[in-house]
Amino acid sequence: MMPQRPVAYPDLHLTLPPRLCAGVSDYALAWACGSSFQDWTRPFDKRDKDTHRFDIADTRGRLSLTVPIARPASSRCRWEQIEISTHGAWWDVHRVALESAYGRTPYFEFYIDRFLPMLTVGVEERYPLLRDLALAWDTQIRDILGISPLPGAKTPALPPSSLPDCGIYRQIRADRLGFIPGLSILDLIFNLGPEAQIYLNDIRPGIEIAPRQLQ
Repeated sequence: MMPQRPVAYPDLHLTLPPRLCAGVSDYALAWACGSSFQDWTRPFDKRDKDTHRFDIADTRGRLSLTVPIARPASSRCRWEQIEISTHGAWWDVHRVALESAYGRTPYFEFYIDRFLPMLTVGVEERYPLLRDLALAWDTQIRDILGISPLPGAKTPALPPSSLPDCGIYRQIRADRLGFIPGLSILDLIFNLGPEAQIYLNDIRPGIEIAPRQLQ
C-alpha cells in the first residue's frame, strides 16, 4: 500500500457525473485530484442508463448489471430523488454474477465481504434511493483505493471532455477473451487488489484537468 496518495492536482475539487460502481476512468480522475464527488443533483434522464448500470468481465465477456429503479413521480426530478425498485431479487443476480466473474481472481474473497450490504436481502431498505446505494459502493471503493479528500482542495473543476486513456492491466481471462476496456472499477480491484493504487498512479501523469472558470 502506498503511504500517501500522490496527487497531480491537490487544489482541485472535481465534479463527476452520478454513477453506480463507476468505471476505472472516473476513479483515475478522482485519484488525480485533491477531492471529488458525484453530482446527484443533476436532472433525471431515463436515457442515461449508465447512472444505474455498470459493466464487468464475465466468463464470456462483457456483462452489464443494472439496478432497476422505480418510476419517478415526475419527469422533472433529480437523480438524487430516484428510488430503487423493490421488484425482483436483482441484488442476488448481481452477487452471483460477481462471484462467477471474479470468484477466481486473487482478491475477490479479500474484498467481497465489504460489498455484501449492497448485494443481499434488505438492500432496498438499507439504501432506498439509488444515490444512497451508489454512495455506499463509492465509500467502500474509495477506502480500498485510498482516495480520501485533501484539506487543500478548494478550486472547483469539471472532468475533461474525454476520459483518460486507461492502459491495459491484468485481467484473469485476458488470455482467452483479450483485454476488455471500460469496465467498472470493481474489475480493477478484484484483479489487482492493492496494486490498483500503483496502476492509478502510473496513469496519473497523462491526466489533464483544468479549473472551472467561475462566472
